[in-house]
Amino acid sequence: MTNWLLLPPFAFGLVLLAVLLLSRLAKGMSFRGSRGPGAEKPYSCGEDLEENSFRPEYGQFFAFAFFFTIMHVVSLVLATVPDGPRDYYFILGIYVAMVLIGLAALMRKER
Repeated sequence: MTNWLLLPPFAFGLVLLAVLLLSRLAKGMSFRGSRGPGAEKPYSCGEDLEENSFRPEYGQFFAFAFFFTIMHVVSLVLATVPDGPRDYYFILGIYVAMVLIGLAALMRKER
């Protein structure tokens, strides 16, 4: 006999009701600030954005983000290699070599 509390539709409904109840209870504790004339203006770190519009360059950020993504995938692949024939390790070596070539191309400086 299955426990009906663990059935997915019932558990989802139970958690949904708990979240709605907590939301209603916490609504009384929420901050209700005044809506002044500057409430709709953008604000960043104490500076008005209209006067000091700073646009950062994300080109270097994306290269490092891709680097860390690739390294996480490689570590996941290395950690889940099955223990079996030597063919797996040969294919894994080819995979790591190709990843290193790809990372070298990613991190290469434009001239």
